[in-house]
Amino acid sequence: MIDQIKGLHHVTSMARDARENNQFFTHKLGLRRVKKTVNFDAPDVYHLYYGDENGTPGSVMTYFPFPNIGKGRPGAGEVGTTVFAVPEGTLGYWQKRLVDQGVTGLSRETSFGQDRLHFDGPDSDSFALVEVAGDSRAPWTDGGVPADEAIRGFHSASLRVRDGGATEDLLKYIGYEVVDTSGNVRRMAIKDGNGADTIDIEMVPGANFADLGAGSVHHIAFAVENRAKQLEVRKALIDTGYHVTPVIDRDYFWAIYFRTPGGVLFEVATNEPGFDRDEDTAHLGEALKLPTQHAHLRSYLEKHLQPLDA
Repeated sequence: MIDQIKGLHHVTSMARDARENNQFFTHKLGLRRVKKTVNFDAPDVYHLYYGDENGTPGSVMTYFPFPNIGKGRPGAGEVGTTVFAVPEGTLGYWQKRLVDQGVTGLSRETSFGQDRLHFDGPDSDSFALVEVAGDSRAPWTDGGVPADEAIRGFHSASLRVRDGGATEDLLKYIGYEVVDTSGNVRRMAIKDGNGADTIDIEMVPGANFADLGAGSVHHIAFAVENRAKQLEVRKALIDTGYHVTPVIDRDYFWAIYFRTPGGVLFEVATNEPGFDRDEDTAHLGEALKLPTQHAHLRSYLEKHLQPLDA
């Protein structure tokens, strides 16, 4: 069994409109934009990162906003709902805030003994807030949400799969254990993780496979401390029969990728070097940062990328 993974690192999704996406996460949810950069493979498309003050692994939601992308179709083989943790007793505040902000798809429920508020993202992305007692993670407090109510980071994410058996086996191999079951959902968690350490396997037998588009999660990333531990994970996965990419430098972390038996794309990302490697912490997410191979495109990109704060 692998014990180097401590929970989620980030979740990366697709969007249609960069400005709308930025406004949703920074103003409606009160997260910090910690990086404004571009897609490594399509530099005329932003890669936007939102999280806590430092972009701590386990708090970071990232987006590729493709202006002409079609709408995603939900189905099997994808991340279903991404869930953020908020302090106990704050869902009333959040429900009012989201209603006032014009957010759609709001509904309340109790899941695995926790109060939860579901809501839609700007592209009908599936999100929820869950009340968590005693979450010691520090929130971003300059986003318009008071510290006593602000998002602490991820709580969990659900994996929507036709058959949960092989996915459960994989999660057990990378350090998760089954902690509860409710209906067609099996909850798994890492003991003594980073707070963003819960995964729900949602079994949807017979469902069509998802089509990637606006509102879809592209991949879900798990956190390891450093490159040495990442290489240990990579070797273990390859020895088990998974096809894992070489290590890829993503400027703010190193990444490896592999496809799960249920069809979900997994990434394992390092906590190092972090989002302050090329920006002072006080100014994270303000300037357009470009990967070295795209630096020569700066003049063009600054003219053609959509202004985010206009």
